[in-house]
Amino acid sequence: MARMAFTLAAALGVSLAGAASAEPVGITSDMMSVTVETASGPVEIMREQDNDARLEGDWSLTSRPCPVFCIQPMIPAEGVTPVGELEVLAALQDPGTLVIDGRITPEFEAGTIPGAISMPYNEAEARLGELGCTIDFDGWICEGDLPQVVLFCNGPWCGQSPTAARNMIDAGFPAENISYYRGGMQNWNMLGLTVVPGDLSVIPAQ
Repeated sequence: MARMAFTLAAALGVSLAGAASAEPVGITSDMMSVTVETASGPVEIMREQDNDARLEGDWSLTSRPCPVFCIQPMIPAEGVTPVGELEVLAALQDPGTLVIDGRITPEFEAGTIPGAISMPYNEAEARLGELGCTIDFDGWICEGDLPQVVLFCNGPWCGQSPTAARNMIDAGFPAENISYYRGGMQNWNMLGLTVVPGDLSVIPAQ
């Protein structure tokens, strides 16, 4: 009987070893998924369940020329906190924290982390009013009950969100309110986590 099953599997091009090794893919050993609220409704974030899944396209490239694809520091500016995927998932469930995609608009629209909002790196300084800052003749005043923000972009080689962090700090936003997810979309995709099209209609509540 076992030989018959093996012969049938071989005829169909199916690997019995692959089928036997198919296992559920959790985020952690005791967490299969996380549900986050978005403007379009709740989205369940989980990892790709195909054990044979591979990265494709640009995400599989390792050696694009620097500049502009240069390796970024873990801490883009003094006082900024580096975070990983589990901290990003926690931030997505925290009403006092904004997860901000610092990439240019077409990249955000093509696919982003569920619940993230778009604030391109070259607009971040000008949009601090959306983060609770007020403007006067001398620039931004960022005081009081400001949100925590988590910035990310395309990954360890992407300078967009590090630039946004530095520009925001220079303009007056407190570094201690900024976290940096250096892994960005590269690591998010590598781990098979849920990606959704970006919704430009969503902006921070003022």
